Amino acid sequence: MDFKTNQVPLSLIDSEDQTFRITTETGIDDILDSIKNVGLINPPILIKKKSKYTIICGFRRIAACRILGLLNIEAKIPGSNADKLDCVKFAITDNSFQRPLNLIEQSRALFMLSGFFKDMISLANEALSLGLPHNPALIKKIINIYHLPLLIQNCVLSNIISLSMAVELGTFEKDAGITFVKIFNDLKLGLNKQREIITLINEISLRENIPVMKVIQESGFQEILQNDELDRTKKTEKLRFYLKKRRYPSITRAEQKFEELVKELKLGNGMKLIPPKNFEGNTFSIKLLFNNLKDLQDHADTLKKIIRNPAFKKQVSPDI
Repeated sequence: MDFKTNQVPLSLIDSEDQTFRITTETGIDDILDSIKNVGLINPPILIKKKSKYTIICGFRRIAACRILGLLNIEAKIPGSNADKLDCVKFAITDNSFQRPLNLIEQSRALFMLSGFFKDMISLANEALSLGLPHNPALIKKIINIYHLPLLIQNCVLSNIISLSMAVELGTFEKDAGITFVKIFNDLKLGLNKQREIITLINEISLRENIPVMKVIQESGFQEILQNDELDRTKKTEKLRFYLKKRRYPSITRAEQKFEELVKELKLGNGMKLIPPKNFEGNTFSIKLLFNNLKDLQDHADTLKKIIRNPAFKKQVSPDI
């Protein structure tokens, strides 16, 4: 593709038109210093649109030139045979060849490209030629991010949520997705706890036939979330317990009863009573840790006391 290099008045460049913007970077301090000291080494690419110019690439360079008070800048103008797809490729290439694109930038690039290809195979081949992710399944996930609210996109950039979590949040109503990322950010939750909370809330919503936001907005949930006397760890624990109690009331009651039993038994160090998984069935197990015969004898004495304990008998043999 041939380019003409022209001097273009900054007043004729439409910085409001973000059609071809790829970068998520907004800071320009580094560019300001570079242009101030050595000039504009890499001219932006512009395309004439009626009486003004649309930016294909070079948004930050142009912003820096405005701040420096320049009236005209050197710019590269594609030939008259350049179409919109060419412009998209210019924008992607200019950004991706400078540095690896982050997920949001990839989503913008792939979304722009997707409008020009009818099938995923053609899109994947074009993405490959431009240094973008080219696995069709991954492309679909990344493009989905483009449509998410800005707050969720920013959380992806900040590594608060992963790509898979962002895609999952996109399946909820907009308000619910935004509320989830605010909770994740405030409590600094890892992926496993994020997924656990989403799963519990979604299952409560389906089980009780109420909207997801209604589960989140109920007083029990909000009282924990807004309790300033609790640190993030305690809030997370209480929220998980609250949601489990709502989702699995019988299991929650069994857990509470079992915890009370363990306290009463006073097992001591080196002995652990393990209940059936999800408290289904009657098979309990006991784990013993010992360093010598005396430790083992102490465990044996404790076991005799446990066997005689009425509460334990009732727990393991409720029909007796």
